[in-house]
Amino acid sequence: QVQLVESGGGLVQPGGSLKLSCEASGFTFTAYRMRWYRQAPGKEREFVARIGTLGDDPRYHDSVKGRFTISRDNAKKLVYLQMNNLKPEDTAIYYCNVYWMNSDKWGQGTQVTVSS
Repeated sequence: QVQLVESGGGLVQPGGSLKLSCEASGFTFTAYRMRWYRQAPGKEREFVARIGTLGDDPRYHDSVKGRFTISRDNAKKLVYLQMNNLKPEDTAIYYCNVYWMNSDKWGQGTQVTVSS
């Protein structure tokens, strides 16, 4: 079955950086766009970034443009989210996502907390 396992979250000060990873299995990784979403306390889950099958055509939420970079390693079935210049409003659980067989699949999420 489809499995997505996120890692790399943690506590960081404002202005700091983190790199999240998502390990995928159970589907043909190279055939699917991959996405990152996040959900802050008391808020709905929101789109953060997307990447094409060949690592092309990255798209970002306006709030993270210029600070976050999505990438992928198809040989290792990994998706990354490099997050720089983090702000307190980036605090959330970050989820890896694939739309597979007409259904959204999610990982368990990784907590990112930006605080001094």
